[in-house]
Formats: sequence, structure tokens, C-alpha cells
Amino acid sequence: MEEEEQSPQEALEAEREEEAQNLKREIFDFAKLVVWFLIIFLGLKYFVVEGYEVQGESMEPNLSTNDRILVFKLPHRLSNLGLFSSFRAFDEGDIIVFKSPDTVDKRYVKRIIGIGPKTKSGTVNANTRAADTVRVEFDRGKVYVNNHIVEENYLSEGNHVSPDHHDLELGSGEYYVLGDNRAVSKDSRSFNAINDEDIIGHAVLRFWPPSRFALIR
Repeated sequence: MEEEEQSPQEALEAEREEEAQNLKREIFDFAKLVVWFLIIFLGLKYFVVEGYEVQGESMEPNLSTNDRILVFKLPHRLSNLGLFSSFRAFDEGDIIVFKSPDTVDKRYVKRIIGIGPKTKSGTVNANTRAADTVRVEFDRGKVYVNNHIVEENYLSEGNHVSPDHHDLELGSGEYYVLGDNRAVSKDSRSFNAINDEDIIGHAVLRFWPPSRFALIR
């Protein structure tokens, strides 16, 4: 039995139908690609790394206004999981970004000076002599952790001088932070310790401006 030939009109309609189906398929594939891209992008931003722009002079000369930095989040995220609870995400001297303790939706970038004891495991910082106490003292520009002076080679000569005096005892999950530009920095001398849950991550790389591209130390 011979197949009935399509009329030109039917052939045209069939071709249009096929084109419409192909277009729908392409739109669907593109939408899937966009969704996967957003999932990966948001996942990386939330769990792994995020960019921030520095505002203010509190970290000069190491970080300046309008510097753009990458903040690595993954180690801190992992340290808050039970499986990695013994993992230490930060060390003294690391520069971190954290939520402001006194202003909603504001972020600060400062340097860690002292870290509270890990009382759950009974282990403490190498500078610590007591298993349940970490005491930080800022005395006219010099900083002591449990009476041991902190060598701050990252500071310029002028930033070692300050009339301030402040001391604080850190509990578990608390951090004492200071800006490198001590004369203008708002830090733990004014808002005391910050809590682990307020930390966003470790500032690891300055990527803008290109002339200042460098690892952050």
C-alpha cells in the first residue's frame, strides 16, 4: 500500500512543528545549564570562596581601601562539622573576614592575635600555659598572649606605637583580633572577642588592583 504524500501545506506545518520542538528542547537545555551554573556558583560562594572589597584604613599598609580580596571559607566550614571538629581552621596571624559584632550587615577584616582554648579536647594554643585560659593583653602597642609577647613582623614601625591598654580572657570559640593600623582600627580593643560563628573565612589573596596582586600574609 502506497503512503499518501503530504501536501505542501502539511509538510510546512510538520517542519514548523519540528522546529518548535527543537526550540523547546534548546530552551530547556539552556535553562538546565543556567540552573546548574547557579547551583555551582552559589555553592562555591557559600561553602568555598567569596570576593570582598576592603574599605577603610584599618589594615594598612598590608590591605588598603578598594583592594579586592578572596576569602577562603571551606576550612572553617569543615571545622564546624562533627567529623572535622578537631581540625584547626585558623592560626594566630591569619587575616580573617567576619560579621561585625555591633553593626548589622557590616563586615570587618582584621588579624587574629589570640585564639581561645579548645576545652573539649583539653588542647590549647602553643602559647598557652593553662588548659582553660587564654589571656590577651594589649599594652601601649605591644601584645602578649598568656604573658608571651607576640612578634608582629607584619606591622610597620609606626604601628607598634599606641597609648592603649586592654586585656581580655578568651573562652572556647573566641578570637582576639586587631587591625594592622592600630591608630585607626576598630577591633577587639573596643568590641572585645569575636565568636567563631561570626567568622566568614580566611583572607588568602589580593587580586585587585593587578599591581598589588599577592598572597595575603
